[in-house]
Amino acid sequence: MIIDMERFLTGERPYWVELERTLDKLEKDPLSRMDLEQVKRFHYLYQRTSADLAKIVTFASQPEIRRYLETLVGRAYGEVHETRARPHRFAPVRWFFQTFPQTFRRYIRQFLLSAAVTLVGFLFGGLAITVDPDAREIILPPYKHLMENPAERVAHEEEEQHKFDPQRGTKIVGTSFYFTHNTRISVILFAMGMTWGVGTLLVLFYNGVLLGAVGLDYVVAGQTRFVTGWLLPHGSIEIPAILIAGQASFVLASALIGWGSREPLRSRFRAVRNDLVTLMCGVAVLLTWAGFVESFLSQYHEPVIPYLAKIAFGLVELALLVVFLSRSGTQRAREIPTL
Repeated sequence: MIIDMERFLTGERPYWVELERTLDKLEKDPLSRMDLEQVKRFHYLYQRTSADLAKIVTFASQPEIRRYLETLVGRAYGEVHETRARPHRFAPVRWFFQTFPQTFRRYIRQFLLSAAVTLVGFLFGGLAITVDPDAREIILPPYKHLMENPAERVAHEEEEQHKFDPQRGTKIVGTSFYFTHNTRISVILFAMGMTWGVGTLLVLFYNGVLLGAVGLDYVVAGQTRFVTGWLLPHGSIEIPAILIAGQASFVLASALIGWGSREPLRSRFRAVRNDLVTLMCGVAVLLTWAGFVESFLSQYHEPVIPYLAKIAFGLVELALLVVFLSRSGTQRAREIPTL
């Protein structure tokens, strides 16, 4: 083969330099990961450099270039065919903004099932309260603020706003209560997956019944602004978090049942265990935020905080959550520039 060595080196050296920089980066940080486009680029550089080595391997006048390319190709070969397990480093920010939403989207059908069951319960509870107001005592838990007349409750809440003393630390206590209470419900809901999803369906349906009954009770009484401003700031995060817990429960139930799978139970569970942990940890993060909002915002009403301001805040939260779950983790990392 006859080649113009000077022209060959001028044209091919930038690719060698790029490959060397990529290898230096991978060797400096073994935990780094490349996206699909970067992997394709790396493989192209590896193949091109290997071909260049084959072209000059017989040129005795270029021993330094040959040794350089042999070293470069050898390093690239080691990266391509590496079989040793690399150490895992937990990155909380990357986990929350990439792994969690990616896992959520992977099981979107289970989430839609969780939402559908809750919606059916919501419609049932709302219809029951609308048709028979006395059903409130049967459907709702025996809490005073749920049993009293909505108009009287609103009047009482607005009158009590002037008595809040932020120095007493009641809001911190409230945050702890809401967080532990909601987390307990989510864990119980997740555990219902062990009943092959039957318990999950019942819990989600009943939660929907409660939401529908409480919401429609206030709407029928003409207190739509109050109930929306009361529930939306924290509910826009809390309700989706509970639905995600239901999603994880259905994933667990599916692994236990093994629809159409011949793999043993242990293998099916091993395949989803990391995803289950990711979903439930994500639920805990969302519920933590919902607990703060419920204590420091949702429990304040007019005249302290206008209802419209609380409703707007809840809508912004909901929009951001939808964007986060649907888009976060889909952005491609910036490509290595071509020299």
